[in-house]
Formats: sequence, structure tokens, C-alpha cells
Amino acid sequence: MKTARIIALTLLFFVALSSLVAGYLFITDPSGAALHIPVRWLLHSPFDDFFIPGIILFIVNGVLSLLAAACTIWRIRTYPRMVSLQGILLTGWIVVQIIMLQQLLLLHLIYGGIGILLFILGIKLKSNHHR
Repeated sequence: MKTARIIALTLLFFVALSSLVAGYLFITDPSGAALHIPVRWLLHSPFDDFFIPGIILFIVNGVLSLLAAACTIWRIRTYPRMVSLQGILLTGWIVVQIIMLQQLLLLHLIYGGIGILLFILGIKLKSNHHR
């Protein structure tokens, strides 16, 4: 169980850091230029720029990943569920992104894989947590 918890924490911190940075850059520069992402990628989405997606990214994948990590560190009773929930949120974010961008990128596969892994780790942690 210790290994699963450490892997979950590592992934949560990785997702949090990358999401907080990218979200902040989208919020402060909604054109996407700071991340070298063209605004034309939003053509099939309801957004004209990256401001709202940046806010969502910052909160859902950044702040909530940090919250899940903190609960995991402090072993809050519900931390396994929070790890799985964060996996679901991240995977959902990636699926919506693929649909809206109408393209599949390597980063989608990486973060989608991390989301699925977080979901599985949360289930594993929950089964071990109740023994």
C-alpha cells in the first residue's frame, strides 16, 4: 500500500504543478501564446480564447489535485476516494479536450493514462485502507 500511496502522491503533485502553471499562463495570456498553443485549436469549442479553460484547468486539475495530495499525505479517511475522483476528473478533462480540439495529442495519452492510473490507485488504496 505504501508504494501505491507514493505513486498516487507523485502523480497528483505532477498534475497539480503542470495544471497550476498552464492554467495560470492561460488566465494571464488567453491567446495561448505563452504555451505556444494557437487559439484556432478552440474552433470546435464554445470558447473564443483560453481564459475560461485556464480557470477550469487551474481549479479542477491544479487546486483539486493539491487537495487530494494533502488528504493523502495526512491520510484523511476519504483520501482513496479523492485519488479516484481526481483520476475521473482528469480523464474527463482529457476526453472533453479531445472532443473539442478534434485531435489526439501525445499529452492527451500521457495525462489520460495518469487519470486512469489515479482512478485505479484510489480503488487499490481504498481496498487496502479498509483492511
